[in-house]
Amino acid sequence: MCGRYTIFTEPRRLMERFRAEWPDAPWQPRYNAAPTQPLPVLLNKDPRRIRLLRWGLIPHWAEDPAIGNRLINARAETLTQRPSFREAFRRRRCLVLADGFYEWQHTPRGRIPYWIGLQDREPFAFAGLWDRWESPEGKIIESFTIITTVANERVAPIHDRMPVILLPEHEAIWLDDAAGPRAWQEILRPYPADRMIAYPVSARVNSPRADDPTLIQPLSER
Repeated sequence: MCGRYTIFTEPRRLMERFRAEWPDAPWQPRYNAAPTQPLPVLLNKDPRRIRLLRWGLIPHWAEDPAIGNRLINARAETLTQRPSFREAFRRRRCLVLADGFYEWQHTPRGRIPYWIGLQDREPFAFAGLWDRWESPEGKIIESFTIITTVANERVAPIHDRMPVILLPEHEAIWLDDAAGPRAWQEILRPYPADRMIAYPVSARVNSPRADDPTLIQPLSER
């Protein structure tokens, strides 16, 4: 599961990295991005313009938008089986921009949060799905979910699953409608463990109200 992540990289760097325009909307760095927040994504229908979508997928056919609270993640192994994700997998894929994520390790002393990212500290993209929901009154909510897979050797001691971090060369494939389901499924695999770092951080991250740079400092440096 991926229930919190970070996206604090400056917009200018994100625009360079993903070759896309930044949205004309209020934005603040997120050191503790949480479900229901508007967060930056790139849609397959508009891959050169970064959009802010709500985290927690609301399928277009849903009667109650609260379903999004339960659909923050989608398992890569069952995308074609779950009604909430099957159509989005075929038609509405996205890149979820990030630079790290949190997982909690269960220990006899309780749950210990870890920040996990890339060794080079560069931003990356989770594989995601998106949808557009409209209420009977005409209210529109665009939302997304993050796809997860089995954990690699770096993450496995902390948690048995991890978000799918796409290799840079696979990002265009994920957004390419012509690539097809077989190609998309093939790239939904664990990121190479030797390119990642993980270390324990403050339990302050447990609260979604906490959102500042100290959250990603290693406990050993505090």
